[in-house]
Amino acid sequence: MANAVSSSKHIAKEYTREEALAFDASDPIGHLRAEFIIPTKTDLKSKLIFPRGLQPRRTGDCIAAHLGAWATKGVLGHFKPHEDSKMPPFVDLDDIAAQRMAPIVGAMSGEIAVMETLSANLHLMLASFYRPTKERFKIIIEGKAFPSDHYAVESQIRHHGLDPEHAMILVEPPDTDEATIETSRILWIIDKHASETALILLPGIQYYTGQYLDIPTITAHAHSHGITIGWDLAHAVGNVELQLHKWAVDFAVWCSYKYLNCGPGAIGGLFVHQKHGTVDRSALEDGHVGYRPRLSGWWGGDKATRFQMGNSKSNVRETLTFETNQLVEFVPIAGAAGFQVGNPCALAICPLLASLETFALTSMSALRVKSLSMTRYLEELLLPRPAQGDDASEPYRIITPSDPAQRGAQLSILLKPGLLEGVMAELEEQGVVVDERKPDVIRVAPAPLYNSFSDVWDFVVIFRKACIDAHKGQVQHKEGSATMAGADSKGWSHIK
Repeated sequence: MANAVSSSKHIAKEYTREEALAFDASDPIGHLRAEFIIPTKTDLKSKLIFPRGLQPRRTGDCIAAHLGAWATKGVLGHFKPHEDSKMPPFVDLDDIAAQRMAPIVGAMSGEIAVMETLSANLHLMLASFYRPTKERFKIIIEGKAFPSDHYAVESQIRHHGLDPEHAMILVEPPDTDEATIETSRILWIIDKHASETALILLPGIQYYTGQYLDIPTITAHAHSHGITIGWDLAHAVGNVELQLHKWAVDFAVWCSYKYLNCGPGAIGGLFVHQKHGTVDRSALEDGHVGYRPRLSGWWGGDKATRFQMGNSKSNVRETLTFETNQLVEFVPIAGAAGFQVGNPCALAICPLLASLETFALTSMSALRVKSLSMTRYLEELLLPRPAQGDDASEPYRIITPSDPAQRGAQLSILLKPGLLEGVMAELEEQGVVVDERKPDVIRVAPAPLYNSFSDVWDFVVIFRKACIDAHKGQVQHKEGSATMAGADSKGWSHIK
C-alpha cells in the first residue's frame, strides 16, 4: 500500500485493477472492512459505498446490550454495575464515550463532552465564547460555510441586539472562480478586522470543496490578536489527525454520523480547551462566579451534588423536606463536561461507543496514512491520462486541493453544467453511491476504515463511462438521483 503514495507516477502508468487488488492485499488495516456492514446491491441497489457513515457490526451488539440492561434493571441500571454486560452504568456512559473520543481529536479526556447535536452545541459554545463589546463585536466566518453555521452565527449576533450585516465578516476567495481559500488570505482578513473581531468560526474541512484548513496556523494567528477561535469539525473528526489541545483551539464542535459512523442524527460532541474549563471553588466560596459564563443545566453540575435537587435561590426551601439541609449552588464539572445541559440519551451514546471500539482497533495515524494513499490513487485515476491531453478533454475537474496536506479523504469533482443529474443516475444504475451537491459537484470520499483500492478503481471506471454517456446525452434515467428521492417536500433538493 505504501507504494500508492510514494509511486504515484507508477500508478498512472499501470491503471490496472490487478494493481488495485495488490494494494488491497498489502493494506495493513484492510481487515477492518469486515468490521462494517456493507450494503449489497440487493439491499440498496448499490455496491460501492463512498458516503460516510456505514454501520459498524458492533453497533447492534452494543445497542442490544443496553436494551437488555434496561429491560432487566430498569432505572437501577443508571447506577448499578452490569455484571452480565460490558455496558457501564447508564450514568457513566457519556464520561466513557468522552474518554474514548479524546484520542480521535487529540484532546485530554476532560476537554471532551459527548452531547446534543452539532448545531445545538455550536449555539452553546457561542453563548459562552461570543462576548461582544462596543469595540469588538464582529464574528469572522467562512462565506460558504454549511448553512446551519451561518444561521447559528446570525441568530447569536441578533440575540445580542446587533445586525449581521455589520457584525459578520465573510471569508471568501478573492476571485469568484476560485473554490478554495489560501491560508494567507484568511490571515489577511483576520489582520484587517482584528480590532473589531470578538470571535472566529471556521470549518476544519470545508464541506463543499474538501479543503482542510491549516488549523494550528490560523488558531495561533487569531490568538496573536487576542481573538477567540472555534472550529466546526463535522468533516474532519475521524477523517484527519487532529491535535486540538496542542494547537490551543478554544472550542470545537462536530457531528458523529459521517466518518464516526454513528447513524443519522447521531449524538454530537464538543471540545473546550482546558484553560476555559477551570472551576475556581475559592471564588465560588467568596460569592463570585468562578467559572466561564455559559448556559447551564443540571447534567453539567458537579456530580457530588447533581442529584440533590437543590436551588440556593429558592424561597420555599425551608417549607420542604430535603435529603440535605445544605444550600446547593450550581457548580459545574471542571472541563467540557461542565457545559452539558441535559442528561444525554444513553441509547444514542451506544452507536458512538461501538464506533469508538472499532477506531480503537487501529490509530488515526494509520488511518491517515491509508487515506492519503487511497485519495492520491483516486486523484491519479481521475486526472487526464497523457494520451488524453489537458483538462479540457475531461467533462469535469477536481476542486479539492491537490496538496495532500490540504485535504482529507474527500475529493470534490465539479462537472460541466448540465451533467450532474445524468451522471448521478448512471452511477446509481451501475450500483455506485456517492454524494452530490447541486448544481454540479459530486463528493467522493473513500473511507479508510472500510473502503478499498479496488473500490476506487471500480468507481473511476464507472464514473468515466457515466460522464461520457451523460456528455453524449445517452443517459436515459434523468429523473434525479435516488439518494434524495422523496425528500423534496422538506426542501432537501435545494441543499443536497
